[in-house]
Amino acid sequence: MSLKENKEKLKAAIFADFIGAIGGAERIALILARALNADIITTYINRESIRLLGYQDINIVSLGGTIKSPPFKQITASIMFASADFSDKYDFFIFSGDWAHCAGKKHKPNLWYCHTPVRAFYDLKDEIISRQSSLPRKLLASFWIASHRRFDQRCVKQIDKIVANSANVQGRIQKFYGRYSPMIYPPVETNKFRFEEYGDFWLSVNRLYPEKRIELQFDVFRRLSEENLVVVGGYSAGDNAASYETKLIRNKPENVKMLGEVSEDELIDLYARCKGLICTARDEDFGLTPVEAMASGKPVVAVNEGGFTETVKHGQTGLLVESNIDKLINAVIEVSKDPEIYRDSCLLRAQDFDSSIFLDKISKLICI
Repeated sequence: MSLKENKEKLKAAIFADFIGAIGGAERIALILARALNADIITTYINRESIRLLGYQDINIVSLGGTIKSPPFKQITASIMFASADFSDKYDFFIFSGDWAHCAGKKHKPNLWYCHTPVRAFYDLKDEIISRQSSLPRKLLASFWIASHRRFDQRCVKQIDKIVANSANVQGRIQKFYGRYSPMIYPPVETNKFRFEEYGDFWLSVNRLYPEKRIELQFDVFRRLSEENLVVVGGYSAGDNAASYETKLIRNKPENVKMLGEVSEDELIDLYARCKGLICTARDEDFGLTPVEAMASGKPVVAVNEGGFTETVKHGQTGLLVESNIDKLINAVIEVSKDPEIYRDSCLLRAQDFDSSIFLDKISKLICI
């Protein structure tokens, strides 16, 4: 069906993990809900984050709050989704996130737009366990990962269609679930973004999680005292990321500003005025921020890993380098010499990820 036909004929629901600190997954759920006139079913809701993003018109149903501390937050969310039953209220169900697909057994026909198999259960398992501060916590993490991974595998069997958000994630789905998944890149509303100038600061937009390696950015700009960095992003309530933020604040160089969460208008303005975007996330699933920067005519310096390799064209829309301080410093210096030379290529590249393309492709997979 076309998007218009789906909107008129199907009553759809989108199950999303949490609507807390707004990241790529939350934006995608909100964009899809507006396009399909769908309701969102979730657990924790931060209404202020939704207001800042400008999606107050979306009907969002909360299943209730979760226990705040990981892994109990994730466990309770999984149980709430598995126990929910909206099967008689909607014609089609879309799952977005790490835990929402636990609702798959009762809610069919369905589609899971997979941002990644939960990395703590698979490729980052050993790292997550080793990061725990004591032996009892390591044992608890090991038990949770082993038991919830089995539960995750059972839930995936109840999914009719899995769609990967990148070739990187497509490979993980094949490796860890043994299933083929068509790939549809996430949506970016490119017409929202604009160019104003190449200002006196670099921009970094992330959730404040260790996997984003923001401390690496700090090390880069500590040595580039003539440059400035503005960091935007928050973390979901109850996440261990709170301690990571505290660590970042304690070790922040003088030429770095941390703004926390900002409104959509403020973020668009920062993109419009920055010199470029820096991205250091480890093996990023996809990463919307490089596309948003390119839609603003801004070059991107990113680590040559994961989804960044699918969006950034090395030498044309920015530079892809190793996750090495010296390499990143050299890349920032090189791009800063003349960011204007990347502008036309950035604007053109961003159009490959426009939300109209995403909505058209995913709409064709929605049927009853």
